[in-house]
Amino acid sequence: MSGKKKQTAVVIFPGRGTYGKDELGYIDRFHSDRREFIACVDEWRESQHHEPISVLDAADKYLTSRHASSINASALIYACALADYAAIDRDQYEIMAICGNSLGWYLTLAGAGAVNEANAIRLVDTMGSLMEDKGVGGQLIYPFVDENWRESRENNIAISEALHAGRTEGQAFLSIRLGGMAVLAGDDAGMAAMEKSLPEAEGRYPFRLARHAAFHTPLLEHVSAAAFDTLPQDMLETPVIPMIDGRGAVWSPGSSELNALYQYTFGEQITTTYDFSKSVEVAIKEFAPDKLILAGPGSTLGAPIAQELIRHKWLGLRSKSVFSERQKNDPFLLAMGRHDQRRLVTS
Repeated sequence: MSGKKKQTAVVIFPGRGTYGKDELGYIDRFHSDRREFIACVDEWRESQHHEPISVLDAADKYLTSRHASSINASALIYACALADYAAIDRDQYEIMAICGNSLGWYLTLAGAGAVNEANAIRLVDTMGSLMEDKGVGGQLIYPFVDENWRESRENNIAISEALHAGRTEGQAFLSIRLGGMAVLAGDDAGMAAMEKSLPEAEGRYPFRLARHAAFHTPLLEHVSAAAFDTLPQDMLETPVIPMIDGRGAVWSPGSSELNALYQYTFGEQITTTYDFSKSVEVAIKEFAPDKLILAGPGSTLGAPIAQELIRHKWLGLRSKSVFSERQKNDPFLLAMGRHDQRRLVTS
C-alpha cells in the first residue's frame, strides 16, 4: 500500500449471539498467528475455572448449551473480535472511531485502549459470569422495518402496543434499538404478553433470543450493583481512539473523565436502553468514514447497520436492494466474518 492514501474507517464490534454454529473454529481458521493472545485469554479463563476458549472453538460440534451460555459466548466473541481488530491492515485503513452493540461496548473499551489486554478479558469474563449467575428475564426481536428495510408504520404501532401489553401484565422495556430491529425485554409475564400481542412478521418474528436475559433494562440493576462491587475504577484508562457509546456520546482521548466512564459502563449502560442505532448514526455523521468495518465473529450485525444507513439515506442508500447492489460493486460496509469482504480489510 506504499504511496497510496489510507482510507478512514469506523470499527464496529458485535454483541452476544454472533458466535453461532457456523463460527465454530473461527479462531483456528483466521487467527493461528495470534496464539500468544489466545493463550493469555485461556490462562485467565483457567484461573477462573472456566473452559478455555481454544477448547470451545476447537470442539467437534456446536452446542447451544455450551457455546451460547453467557459465560462462554462473551469470551469467545471477545477473542474473535479483538483478534480481527488486530488483523485490520493499518497501512490501508486509519481507524477514526470505534463502537459496538451491547457486549460490543466492552470490546470497544478494549479496542480503544480504555482497558489493557489483561483487564479486557477480566472485564468481559466477569460480566459474562454475572449475567450467567444473576441474569433475569428475556429478550425478543421484532422489526421496525418492512422486508425491504424501510420504516413500517404498522410494525412500529405493533411494537408500541406490545410494550403496553407487557407493562400491563408484567414488566417490559425497549432493550436495544438495533437498526431496523427492536430488541424488547421483560420479566416472564411481560415477555409472554409481548409475544402474544405481536403479529407474525416475515414468518419468523417475534423471535425470542435463547439464553438472553433482560439486558439494558432496570431488571438488571442488581447486576449493575454487583459489577461496581467486583470491578474497580482503576482498571479503566484514557482511550487512545474515540469511542461511541450506547447513547451516541463520543468519548475522546483528550476529554474522557474516567469516573464518568466507569459510572456509565457499569451503571446506565447495563440498566437503560442501548441505542446502537444512534451510535451508527454518530459514526457516519460525525466521522464520515470511507468504510465501516464490522469485526467478526459472524456478520449478523450487518443487516441492522445497513438498515440504519438506509434510514438516513447515507450515500443514497434507500432500500435493501440498493444497499445490496452497492455492496457488490463498492462495499461501504466490510464484514470480517465474510470471506469476500475480509480480504478487503486484512493485509
